[in-house]
Amino acid sequence: MATPIVRRSNNQSSQSSTTGKSNLLPLKTRRFAAWAVEFTLLVISGLVPFGIGVYANSKSDLNRVPLHPVLVVTERTIAYPLALPVSYGTRNVAWVTNFFWSLAVLAPLGVSGWQLYLLAKTGSTMPKKWFGVRVVNEQGMSPGILAVGKRELIGRWTVPISVTYILWRNSFAFPNLGVFTIVAALIWLADATGFPKSKPRRAWHDRLAGTYTIDDTLPFTPEQLRNPAQWTDSDEEAAIASIVITPESQPKSSQKPSIWQNLQKNPSLSLIGMAIASIILVLGTLISTQIYIQVQQNRRAAQQDASQQFTSLFQKLSPKSQASDAEKRRAIAVMGTLNHPQAKQFLVNLLIEEANNPKLTNAIEQALVNLGPKVIPNLKRANQVISRQLGQGKNISAPEQKLKQQSLRLNIQVINKILEVHSGNTDGVDLNRAQLVTSNPPAPALNLQLNKVDVWGINFKYANLSQASFKGSRFRGAGKDGRWDTYDDWITDLSGAQMQQADLTNANLSRVLMVRTNLSRATLNQAHLFNARMVDANLSSSQLVGADLHGAVLENASLTGADLSDAKLNEADLYGARLGRAIAISAQLSHANLTNTDWQAADLSGANLLRANLRNANLSATRLKGAILKNANLENAKFRNADLSLADLRGANLAGADFQGTILTSGKQNPADRFVQTPSVGSESAVVQGVDFTEVKNLNPRQLAYICTQGALHPSCP
Repeated sequence: MATPIVRRSNNQSSQSSTTGKSNLLPLKTRRFAAWAVEFTLLVISGLVPFGIGVYANSKSDLNRVPLHPVLVVTERTIAYPLALPVSYGTRNVAWVTNFFWSLAVLAPLGVSGWQLYLLAKTGSTMPKKWFGVRVVNEQGMSPGILAVGKRELIGRWTVPISVTYILWRNSFAFPNLGVFTIVAALIWLADATGFPKSKPRRAWHDRLAGTYTIDDTLPFTPEQLRNPAQWTDSDEEAAIASIVITPESQPKSSQKPSIWQNLQKNPSLSLIGMAIASIILVLGTLISTQIYIQVQQNRRAAQQDASQQFTSLFQKLSPKSQASDAEKRRAIAVMGTLNHPQAKQFLVNLLIEEANNPKLTNAIEQALVNLGPKVIPNLKRANQVISRQLGQGKNISAPEQKLKQQSLRLNIQVINKILEVHSGNTDGVDLNRAQLVTSNPPAPALNLQLNKVDVWGINFKYANLSQASFKGSRFRGAGKDGRWDTYDDWITDLSGAQMQQADLTNANLSRVLMVRTNLSRATLNQAHLFNARMVDANLSSSQLVGADLHGAVLENASLTGADLSDAKLNEADLYGARLGRAIAISAQLSHANLTNTDWQAADLSGANLLRANLRNANLSATRLKGAILKNANLENAKFRNADLSLADLRGANLAGADFQGTILTSGKQNPADRFVQTPSVGSESAVVQGVDFTEVKNLNPRQLAYICTQGALHPSCP
């Protein structure tokens, strides 16, 4: 970008200016360098504390606490406009991590605030001073807070980013962040280039704020900014690097008259314009008022008709009515199509009152299903009331208790049918704390049967879904934008729900929130649990064969006795999880966080634990035959009586590991172990070749002899 140059006849002064600038970079280069340093300082101020927080979070000896609510809100606020997948759910972090991540949010604000303050008061930030660049107003003074706010916050950031976002959000490239970055860079470049035909050629944000960017290494007086007609960029490099004083000034007569001056010279045009604007305003007001009045009249008329119709139907369905069952069924069917606020609640109450009349209950069910998800809140309230009454069974007579149980069954049946018929239209449905299963002998148990149904976006928090069947169902949708993994995805909340023995085979539960959910003895074979939030979940004795748990958060979860064979747990977070007696044959656990996990008596034969973090893990009596533990962190892990035969330990960190009774050599292959594949490392000796056993605890002579002969490192080895 060129800065003003004004010629004068003083050759000596011109020569000195040229000599002075010869040892400097061009002004536009220094301006860009100063901006790059400012931006880099801003980024570093956030990345450094964020990186420290990540490192602290990887240490298992620090107390774990929930992620701070402010950080959760910040995370979602950033994710929303950028269409990033929101991290739904609770996750625990080290207490130090909360501090440093909070600092990562606040530090960039402090750095940017300090830079803006310096720019307003002195005209230069520290990087601008380093590169000899200064910003001044039209009087040649420091710009001040208001001008800097316009220049930086509005001109340099708000407008370019807003334009970029609008173009990106409405283009085919959404939500590709790479395209967003490129478009933003191009708009910033256009802003910095300014308007080539205008004199002086300034950046748009400078024009907005009425500021000028000058070379602070050369002499400068305010008069240099008051002769725009003398400015030229014929020699751009010279114009960028110098400002030369001229006594000439632009005559006022050459200035173009303003709009206000034109209006003063032609008052008739002003009157005509004002008259036309007034007519348009009056007509627009009259038309919009008439439209509003008509819409309100139509709405009131429709409400009045609905009220009259509801009153007529109510009389037919009242207990004192003499109408036949056929007439009542027709009235119920009509009420199911009625747009009246009392119709929904009336039908729900009628379902309870007529629980022992199957001729009417079938018609009521059909009417409620026709009303759809909008009647769910009424059904949920009735469900909770009946459940509480049944919970106080000692205060209810046997006939009344039987009627309540039948009412609850009908209530659950209607909810089931609505969710099934209106599959895919359930976002925002609230069924938290609903009782959605019955078990009242001798009647058979009733539970939800929603196989291959879209139940995304439903709030099932603390609901009772025991023994429910959701085979192939989808608990997550793409949202209004039709794109997966964006901020508006429809995601079901199952936190705290009771789902014992539920069947979720091949269900899509990716990113679903299941904090403290009880899934004991549930079937989740081939289920999609990518990035699911399952903190403190109970998965004891559950079936997870072939399930995709990539990136899932299972911190402090209970997986005791669970079957994880062939499950994909790459990069999953199982910090502090309990996996005693779990079966994880051929499971994929590469790069997983398994810190402080308990695997006692588990079977990890053939499992892939490449670069997994098993710091302080308890692997006593665990079967790790043929497991891949290359480059894994096994610091302070317990391998007492574990079977590590044929396991690949190359590159693993074994500092402080306990090897008391650990089996390192394999005997004769057991025919029952044919599924275990011997690592293709050339020979058994390669399994521990180069592995450092110096700090390993409780090695017996036999183990020492083995590792020394196989090329491992230990002070006792010759």
